[in-house]
Amino acid sequence: MAIVDVTVIPIGTDGPSVSDYVADIQEILVGFQKEGKIEFRLTPMSTIIEGNLPELFSVIQAIHEAPFQKGLQRVATNIRIDDRRDKKVKMEDKLNSVEVKRANR
Repeated sequence: MAIVDVTVIPIGTDGPSVSDYVADIQEILVGFQKEGKIEFRLTPMSTIIEGNLPELFSVIQAIHEAPFQKGLQRVATNIRIDDRRDKKVKMEDKLNSVEVKRANR
């Protein structure tokens, strides 16, 4: 299981807000989630997605394409991948590990 941090940056929008584009991307992610392929969490600066790496690349391609479907001619997508293979780790596991260590201080 891998965890990716993805930021899709629409370039050439009519104004500074990109929340309409983010909402479109979240709908795409909900579709993948309903199929049982991913889990995801929106943050103020990016979206965190967990799943099997090959599936995550398909998801990333789908959300990268979303702003083009609204007529934009340029999109930049930043991707950070945490692919741990010695054990299965989920988003919640990583957060819980920090909380436990913080509580024990």
